[in-house]
Amino acid sequence: MHGRPRKALQEEDAAASAAKAEKLRSLQAQFLANHHNRTYSKEALDVSTKLLEVNPECYTAWNYRKLAVQHLLSNSDPDPHSIFHDELKLVESALRKNFKSYGAWHHRKWVLSKGHSSIDNEMRLLNGFQKADPRNFHAWNYRRFVAELMKRSDEDELKYTEEVIGANFSNYSAWHNRSVLLSNLLKRKAEGYFPKEKVLEEEFEHVHNAIFTDPDDQSGWFYHLWLIDQTVKTDAPLLVSSWPSHRSNITLIMDNGLHGCGLSLLNGTLSDTGTLPIILYFNQAVEGINTSTVTIESELLKEELVWKPLSMNKSNTAHVWVVYLNLGNMELQPSKTYYVEINIGHSKGIVSSNGNHYGAPSQISFKVVVQTAYTEPTEGHGGKRTTWKDTNFQKIDHFQESDSIVTADQNDLIPTTSNWCTEEIVEEITKFRDLLSEYDCKIGKLTLARLLTALDMLSSQHDGRKSNTEEVLQLYIDLMKLDPTHSLYYKDEHSLISLNWITSTRDSLLPYCHYYEDATETITGYVCLRLQNLSLSRMGSIENLLWVQMLDLSHNELRSIEGLEAMQLLSCLNLSHNKFGSFTALGPLRLLKSLKVLNISYNELGFHSIDTTRYLSSSPVVHTEEFAWDRFEILTGSINATKFWEAFLIFGSLALTELNITGNAVADENFRSFLVKVLPTLKWLDDEEIS
Repeated sequence: MHGRPRKALQEEDAAASAAKAEKLRSLQAQFLANHHNRTYSKEALDVSTKLLEVNPECYTAWNYRKLAVQHLLSNSDPDPHSIFHDELKLVESALRKNFKSYGAWHHRKWVLSKGHSSIDNEMRLLNGFQKADPRNFHAWNYRRFVAELMKRSDEDELKYTEEVIGANFSNYSAWHNRSVLLSNLLKRKAEGYFPKEKVLEEEFEHVHNAIFTDPDDQSGWFYHLWLIDQTVKTDAPLLVSSWPSHRSNITLIMDNGLHGCGLSLLNGTLSDTGTLPIILYFNQAVEGINTSTVTIESELLKEELVWKPLSMNKSNTAHVWVVYLNLGNMELQPSKTYYVEINIGHSKGIVSSNGNHYGAPSQISFKVVVQTAYTEPTEGHGGKRTTWKDTNFQKIDHFQESDSIVTADQNDLIPTTSNWCTEEIVEEITKFRDLLSEYDCKIGKLTLARLLTALDMLSSQHDGRKSNTEEVLQLYIDLMKLDPTHSLYYKDEHSLISLNWITSTRDSLLPYCHYYEDATETITGYVCLRLQNLSLSRMGSIENLLWVQMLDLSHNELRSIEGLEAMQLLSCLNLSHNKFGSFTALGPLRLLKSLKVLNISYNELGFHSIDTTRYLSSSPVVHTEEFAWDRFEILTGSINATKFWEAFLIFGSLALTELNITGNAVADENFRSFLVKVLPTLKWLDDEEIS
């Protein structure tokens, strides 16, 4: 059992254990010899049987049995029924030895999937095993497999979970199975399970019996969390943000590049390619974004467009999609306004990863205004280097009406929700406040924080309801003290709530927006969003930051920048004084084609040889991305560059002009020399000009 200390073995127990280990080694040696020689005789199979009865966790032996079965079936006049019956008997024997053997359960699935065995006995066997251990998730997974083979209805299985929960509600696996079954029933609107609101109301009452009977048992709490998610989420994917935003104005400067209006200007980083990005941000990962499902009408459209998913795993599904209008070769007329209209989802084809179709066809329109002007080169483009000192920033007093910064309260794309959702969440909040007034428990505080967050999300349609942000932040601070084991999770949630509040309105965002150096509220204004010194451990609310071009995230506690790839306008980024432990944590930078200035000084790069959360081996051979070996070897030359390949993956596709890596363990002379070769566009490295 978990948490129980091991007792030292008695002398006689130690001798028995040694004898058992010797027998196991002998069986393993015989088995491996048979496996190596591809021997599938009766004697060889008996050896594997004995081995698996002693050690059901020997996965190689289960794979050997599969090969043996295939060999026996290939013989003349085989008896499939008898062959597979022997396999089922072996699995049952192994499961009685170890009910939690992954290999045994997988082998039984494999046997049944061949179609030569009766499944009539499986439910009887499962019921016996589940009486012995009702919470074993292997058995529940197998039960779902068998129920599908038997074409047993979800309704019947739901009744079974209710019986199991009724006998003992401290059964996470049963609650989980209930969520799987209800998801299926709700999705196909089965009789008795529609409307969704009625079903969820009954489920809330059902789980309350478990939670309020024993608040310390976590099984019901997790099911309650699933119910919250079902209450607030929309099944169909929705567009929640875009850049340019609806009804915004973009100004194109004729002399040297693209500039946005007011504070959301596009600086010269985009003029290098002469492209204007269009970004669509969905609340779920979707596929099917193409010129058929998303149409663009404009005089600026002169060639075929290709939509690309902004995904770190090369998936065809993504929350964020981007396309680039190529304006570099067009003869644009001064003082002329060009109109762009985008229609999303008017033709079917946009589908979420769980199979739901895009449910709310929408339209985005914006203007591109052409002006003639001369702009001085901006920082990071051949002039002075970019500096991040406070003296270089001027606080903004107020926003102009023409500014195209879009905060959450101005987002026309936020979907409306039914009154029932809000009323149900409010009712749950009342119940859990009552519970916490009598019984103080950490999971109760966590649930209250989630409920209050859900209420704020549902109330974003400007109904005048007061935000619960301060209370939620305090709850997570309390939880960090009450439950230090999970403090990193609570800190992440605290960060997400903080960022959501900062980006929720223009008033809340204003204190964090600054002009860079001498910029004024004119066409040459250069704005930085300064989110430094906020103890942020995780990035969020990216859908509200698509307009940002200069971002200061220094002096935080970030270990990852997941989601930052959506910020396609970003050209200057300060990540100094954080906790990045490897270059793989900076992976989203590879998709920021406009990035010119990057400060990653004083992190932990090089202190850890590899990001062990992602890789088992510190080699590009195991990396999922294509690796340009030839270029890598030419750049590294005679340098022992095994520690450089991750940096090459990040920086090899960028065109940085400024980079600061000071204060990292990796930042020695060899690495600096390597960076200069990888980044031929680099003009400043570690605050020193490259000659």
